[in-house]
Amino acid sequence: MTENTDDLDSYLDNHYITRSNWLRAAVLGANDGILSTASVAIGVAAASDIREPVILATLAALVAGALSMAAGEYVSVSSQTDVEEADIERERIELEEMPEIELQRLSDIYEKRGLKKETAMIVAKELTEKDALAAHVRDELGINEVSQAKPVQAAFTSGAAFTIGGLLPFLVVLFLPLESLEYSLYGFGIIFLIILGALAAKAGGSSISRAVIRITFWGTVAMGLTALVGYLFNVTVG
Repeated sequence: MTENTDDLDSYLDNHYITRSNWLRAAVLGANDGILSTASVAIGVAAASDIREPVILATLAALVAGALSMAAGEYVSVSSQTDVEEADIERERIELEEMPEIELQRLSDIYEKRGLKKETAMIVAKELTEKDALAAHVRDELGINEVSQAKPVQAAFTSGAAFTIGGLLPFLVVLFLPLESLEYSLYGFGIIFLIILGALAAKAGGSSISRAVIRITFWGTVAMGLTALVGYLFNVTVG
């Protein structure tokens, strides 16, 4: 029995969908950290003759962005959790007030998935006897451990990923020559995005080339437009 359980756990570990929640938050946070921090740095560097304003603006973007990302992710995912909990409570009440209708509803779901009418009813009855609420939450509401919202996990992952992503262009601002800083930021920003796209695709089991092309294209657009704003206004800071 233990061996069968271990085999099942190993089988599930080979499926990338179990990583979808934290991977989405991590990629979003790191991508935003690289793009927004580098874009701010590029815009200020394009209009500045000294390093200090660029450092200050980049650091402010890094700190504010990480906090905003974590808070925004927590609030949005918490809202999803509230909806899920409300639906589960509604389902609990319906099971108490009209169990026969809920049993038939569960049977209809299984029948639509391909089971014969009689088999669908047998499955519905057996799952209802074991844990009626769990069966309806999973098969009627579509909520399971993989898809269920986790606000704290999403907030921490997004905030930490943003910080890591934002530190990369910040290091460029600190150590590379000021004369060509905006070009250095753009070049390294693209390199960072390519690495992020490849790592995210590898972790998610998807196409690396497609992920790299997608993230590089939109990164180029974002940083290019920000640099253009700096040049158009042509305001010298310092």
